[in-house]
Amino acid sequence: MLLSLNFEVHQPNRLRKSVNLNSGDLWNRYVDVELNKEIFNKVADKCYIPSNMIMLELIDNYDIELSYSITGVFLEQALEFNEEVVELFKDLAKTGNVEFLGETYHHSLSSLFEDHEEFKEDILDHKKLIKELFGYKTTTFRNTELIFNNKIAETIKEMGFRGIFTEGANRILDWRSPNYVYSALSGLNVLFRNYNLSDDIGFRFSSRDWKEYPLMADKYASWLSNTPGDCINLYMDYETFGEHQWADTGIFEFLRYLPKELENYNHIEYSTPSEILELCTPKDTVDVFEFSTLSWADSERDLSAWLGNRMQQLSFQRLKEIRKYLGNYLKRYDEKERKELIEYKIYKNMQTSDNFYYMCTKGFNDMDVHSYFSHFSTPYDAYSAYLDAYYDFKNHLVLKLISTYFK
Repeated sequence: MLLSLNFEVHQPNRLRKSVNLNSGDLWNRYVDVELNKEIFNKVADKCYIPSNMIMLELIDNYDIELSYSITGVFLEQALEFNEEVVELFKDLAKTGNVEFLGETYHHSLSSLFEDHEEFKEDILDHKKLIKELFGYKTTTFRNTELIFNNKIAETIKEMGFRGIFTEGANRILDWRSPNYVYSALSGLNVLFRNYNLSDDIGFRFSSRDWKEYPLMADKYASWLSNTPGDCINLYMDYETFGEHQWADTGIFEFLRYLPKELENYNHIEYSTPSEILELCTPKDTVDVFEFSTLSWADSERDLSAWLGNRMQQLSFQRLKEIRKYLGNYLKRYDEKERKELIEYKIYKNMQTSDNFYYMCTKGFNDMDVHSYFSHFSTPYDAYSAYLDAYYDFKNHLVLKLISTYFK
């Protein structure tokens, strides 16, 4: 049995609660840099730094392997606010035991646009950044929030990736197990997240109402050992360690002792996603139409976390409308100049999935998770802030176009 340990590492550039009309800096006009810095450094102290140091120890002591999908916007913030975080990820890269997965640079919803040119652009920008920082060429892909359908698989196949990660949702797998490699209609290999075993750590670990509480390393190792299949793909937010599950829950002790307990089971072998794709033969084909698009979010595991209500749908439509104004403005620049423009950066960050996630109005446990991540008081405040930024930014682009025309 091949065991892969996979972690999402992401922090968004959060929009201000209202446009800062007094800012002479266009970026600070829309983005709350102070809040981003405060949150990044808080999570760095609680999660990124201690977790990376533990992972380095576990690689030294137990030769574990793991993978990260690190967004470009996270790495931008790390380079600006806390370079120690980047240096520790570089140390992990040097061990040779870490795989970096392809991602969208801006953790964007660009894969949901009618055409995939911006999606491809975001992927290539991310690939370039990972190569520059870590000397690593990404070969396995993980889309924003594990969003997946046939069309996305076709694009990822065209771009030369060997495989893609997505959620092991029952509505797609039905009676089949997530613990095998599958094939998309395009021929791209698909790895499925084992959400039950992943969420035991990511969500249920500290829940005193859970019948398995407390979850100890020996118990969890026995669950893994008794799981049938070719591979177990665990996938969770890296912030699980120290941020979502605080240090006093025992999460770091669990992480330290799990490899020791796994030594009792000779049939379990650490593996990276690319190694699994090399060693395992696809068992079956999966067919995911666009109307059945998968994600790992909420109980539905679909797109409703970002596009489930009218506010989100209208905001997404406005985002697509901005492309026309920005495209006309960028025509006078070559590709290199374009990507250095602050207008380009602002537009790309408006695509970040978090902006739409904050607008969710679901009830019960799903809403608790959305509220936990949001810096807005209500989903309606998030919607108002997004439209505020949209209209102000649109006016800025129109004025730029007019001034360019009369030059």
